[in-house]
Amino acid sequence: MVSKNQQLEHHMHQENEDKFPLTFLAHNIDVTRNIGGLFRIADALGVEKIYLTGSSFTPENPKVKKSSRSTIKYVSFEYAEGPLPIIAHLQKEGYTIVSLEITSKSIPLSALCLDKAENVCLILGSENEGVSQVLLDASDITVHIPMSGVNSSMNVVTACAIASYEITKQLEVGRNA
Repeated sequence: MVSKNQQLEHHMHQENEDKFPLTFLAHNIDVTRNIGGLFRIADALGVEKIYLTGSSFTPENPKVKKSSRSTIKYVSFEYAEGPLPIIAHLQKEGYTIVSLEITSKSIPLSALCLDKAENVCLILGSENEGVSQVLLDASDITVHIPMSGVNSSMNVVTACAIASYEITKQLEVGRNA
């Protein structure tokens, strides 16, 4: 008996080249698997570009290449030592800068309301230190993912996936309005 609900083979997946007006700025991400994971999320959710700054590994690293599962071929990226010039450029281009961090002023991710035509840059901080104060100060808004339990943080890729999905859901609604 053949099941009606079968997992698709990779070659059966329908590609969608639509991009959302969403970029990532990943600062000081120093675990290669996490950079690879960010590329996979960016490809899966239609993110325009990834900015890698500070000590973040770049796709030239063999471990990033491997963990990205070839998505580095399809996601635009740029490396810069410092993040502030990129943020200034994006703000000049009309981007809303959103940091993903638990702070005294952060709002729950679910409370984030985006305009249907909004361009968004999601700032992601290092695995150990989170988003730096300098980047928090440069942000227009800071959001956090409400969590239960005793741990106050989660893996940067996991958090990015949750936040990106929520942001792209809002931007998708704006597209279809």
